[in-house]
Amino acid sequence: MPWHTSGRFAFSPINVISKKPYRGINTVCLWAAAQAKGYASGEWATYQQWQERGAQVRKGEKSTLIVFWKFANQSRESQDDGDTPATSSRLLFTKGYSVFNAAQVDRYAPKADAERPMPERIEQADAFFKSIGADLRHGGNQAFYSPSGDFVQMPPFEAFRENVSYYSVLAHEHTHWTANAARCNRELGKRFGDNAYAAEELIAELGAAFTCAHLGLSTDPREDHAQYIQSWLKVLKADTRAIFTAASKAQQAADWLTQRAEGLAPSVEVAA
Repeated sequence: MPWHTSGRFAFSPINVISKKPYRGINTVCLWAAAQAKGYASGEWATYQQWQERGAQVRKGEKSTLIVFWKFANQSRESQDDGDTPATSSRLLFTKGYSVFNAAQVDRYAPKADAERPMPERIEQADAFFKSIGADLRHGGNQAFYSPSGDFVQMPPFEAFRENVSYYSVLAHEHTHWTANAARCNRELGKRFGDNAYAAEELIAELGAAFTCAHLGLSTDPREDHAQYIQSWLKVLKADTRAIFTAASKAQQAADWLTQRAEGLAPSVEVAA
């Protein structure tokens, strides 16, 4: 959604009151709703929150469902990642909220975001991935992550038709890179069995989307997405919670990469 610009969380849907970006499966749901309905804004809020801003949801507008979770002994609610484990000592509650886009309300004038030139965004993306410090190699005509060698292989930068596509693929392979036991330790075999590869590819593509959104970059679907979608559908039909798990793992990976790039100690806590 290249027209979704919301401050420093460009392309990511944000809450109009807290100014915080939505996360995990909520990002996916709001992206899908915005694309389906043609919303030109990345700002969302509940009916009551829009009233707090002095705005009014127009009569007849349909809401979009998002989910939040909290533990029984936790007062603060967190956005649902869809894959939060419940333990015997911490009872988990999940509840849904109905939100509306800024395009669905009256009496609200969003502040115009400062436009960042594309060269500046590309420069930021380049610095972002260099700061992560993965073993990145260039050459050949394939892009992949090698688990045995623990390195990311990319075709030369000049081989890509456009700069943004290079960083989109780079984000995809870096998401795979986070699966290593020393990083996010992402083991999918027990959950997905023979479908683990397809599930990991879905995680990598969602992780790339989240990371590119953080960097203010957006690309069009590529032809190679088609072959992935066929395998994703098999996973999603076999496991109705698979998309929640994939979005959760993708958010964890994107968070890990962002924390690493910003010089922070990356954590592998459940995405919230």
